Amino acid sequence: MSALPATSREWQLVARPQGWPTPDDFALRETPVAEPAPGRILVRNLHMSVDPYMRGRMNDVKSYIPPFERDHPMDGGAVGEVIASNAPGFEAGDHVLHGLGWREYADVDARHATKADASLAPLSAYLGVLGMPGLTAYAGLFEVASFKEGDAVFVSGAAGAVGSQVGQMAKIKGASRVIGSAGSDEKVKLLVEEYGFDAAFNYKNGPVAEQLRAAAPDGIDVYFDNVGGDHLEAAIGSLNVHGRATLCGAIAQYNDTEPAPGPRNLALAIGKRLRLQGILVGDHAALQPQFVQEVSGWLRSGELKHTETVVEGVENAVDAFLGMLRGENTGKMIVSFTR
Repeated sequence: MSALPATSREWQLVARPQGWPTPDDFALRETPVAEPAPGRILVRNLHMSVDPYMRGRMNDVKSYIPPFERDHPMDGGAVGEVIASNAPGFEAGDHVLHGLGWREYADVDARHATKADASLAPLSAYLGVLGMPGLTAYAGLFEVASFKEGDAVFVSGAAGAVGSQVGQMAKIKGASRVIGSAGSDEKVKLLVEEYGFDAAFNYKNGPVAEQLRAAAPDGIDVYFDNVGGDHLEAAIGSLNVHGRATLCGAIAQYNDTEPAPGPRNLALAIGKRLRLQGILVGDHAALQPQFVQEVSGWLRSGELKHTETVVEGVENAVDAFLGMLRGENTGKMIVSFTR
């Protein structure tokens, strides 16, 4: 076994944010690195993911996933290279996907590591289009929203890691119309010119409900919600009878210190017989083989495009996370570790 690094830098949560997180809520600390115990592998992380759900884990509240512990390393999706193995089936040089991001070196239980083939796609893609965000888009559109050919689809946060894939997948599968919202004119242009959306609008340029009605005068059949708030209310107003909404995220509310009011027009769901259903990607793990096979084919054919916003250096991971919450990313926000 080759010489291992003596220490690793890792980000720890040192204070629970009140409202918007600040850099003072985090600390970059050094910890010792040891040879892996039986059944474990030591991984040098090459790329890590920052995602909206991580904001919820900074609150000490009961949820579908445990909160981050204070003064302990945070975690999240990461892909890296095995530099030492004490587990059968893994060798130094293998690339693996695992859940111990936010650190330079990860001591990983081999049962929770999956090999990543760099010949099929860039390794960072396993954190985005071929990873959790991609599967979220796939399952949320086809399984939760029961998308069918001819549906008109509205996606909020459509230039993000999940939303950009939802809109393209809907087009590939025969949507009659795909509309997206985004937070800048540049992102709106990207949605239409690069991703093939039929229409898009900047939600900062006017009331969402008015812009959505203009973009979808005949209404929508499916809404994929990454934002919540006024977007969800607008979608309820535009959904046709028997419309379906996948509730994936509510990034507009994650940093609120007071409970956000519900959509004022929720009663419309009764007469329209709407179906509003939440999604947790872990419930749809059985779709993984089908997802990888179909999506990798779309990537090879060029039908499906993906964009990454890359921040270099573990020391800049918190800045990348905060930037993602502010909407500074286009596509998947990735932190790449320089060697």
